[in-house]
Amino acid sequence: MIVTPILTSANSVLDSQNAESHDAEKNIFTEARNDDTRRGHNDPRQKHQGKQQRQNNQPRRDKRDVHGWVILDKPIGMTSTHAVAVLKRLFQAKRAGHAGTLDPLASGGLPIALGEATKTVPFVMDGRKRYRFTVSWGEERDTDDTEGRATRTSDLRPSAEAIRALLPQFTGLIEQIPPQYSAIKVQGERAYDLARDGETVELKPRPVEIHELTLVEHGDNGQSVFEAECGKGTYVRALARDIGRILGCFGHISALRRTLVGPFREADMIPLEQLEALCNRAASGEGSLADALLPVETALDDIPALAVTRADAARLHRGQAVLLRGRDAPNCSGTVYVTVAGRLLALAEIGNGELIPKRVFNLTGLTASSGRNNEKV
Repeated sequence: MIVTPILTSANSVLDSQNAESHDAEKNIFTEARNDDTRRGHNDPRQKHQGKQQRQNNQPRRDKRDVHGWVILDKPIGMTSTHAVAVLKRLFQAKRAGHAGTLDPLASGGLPIALGEATKTVPFVMDGRKRYRFTVSWGEERDTDDTEGRATRTSDLRPSAEAIRALLPQFTGLIEQIPPQYSAIKVQGERAYDLARDGETVELKPRPVEIHELTLVEHGDNGQSVFEAECGKGTYVRALARDIGRILGCFGHISALRRTLVGPFREADMIPLEQLEALCNRAASGEGSLADALLPVETALDDIPALAVTRADAARLHRGQAVLLRGRDAPNCSGTVYVTVAGRLLALAEIGNGELIPKRVFNLTGLTASSGRNNEKV
């Protein structure tokens, strides 16, 4: 929804930055820093070795400002943290983070924010997700997927009718106990770390919302294929576990693919091989990595846009509020994203007749190509 009034400015004071968005942006880099530590990046000997190798073989490339979204079609076996590191290297980007972890077992959409797009990560993480997944019946595993060890077994196999009759119990607002192997923190430690150490953790049920859950395939091979559309915090592995328990046959995830994340669809996904090929072409001057980027504002599709004059844009860029007045003032409140001359400027709040900037964007550097901007905006 685009609203395009002309606004006039008046003096005001900027409130504090939105804490939740700031924390979300800050937290997405924690995984990458921890991953660096695990790989020895804080070891002085490895730092010296890396420096020596760069001097001998590969000069260190300068990082640059890159702004936008890459929707990686993550391959099976790759962690989300590793995927971010790979894209950060390909784009030589200064900042990067992902909008929602995807298990190594899973493939599909992993939205990766580069540069100023990291400020819009919370909007993607709060959006709906859609998954296509296969459940293998007859075994429950401690990880609730194929990577774990069997903890319960059964010779029973469910019928399609029994499965479909049960699905309404798992649709709508439900209580779900997260898997033992999950990233939830228990007294400051990740549940999966405690589980790997042999501890059994009592995780509390959490409310989640399943918008849609359907059985799409059911054969005689002891497997069933489902599709689910769900909200933030839902564990598909827990769905397989709980359905199997009620049916008495037990089950675990044997294949999982994410096909939708917020505004990003399968059509937006780019395989890693394609990105690497584009990078090679760009290095030889035959293309541009901008072609792989979606605009920063793509993540903001569900909130209204508000166009302002250049004079008002200058005030907002300095962190000053703008007074909304006149007959063309927007008749709404809440969060909007602000544009000037068709370019993203800020996230702001409308309240008490004022437009108050919360997150200001500086899009100097590499951004999405004009073609991809036209596709989405």
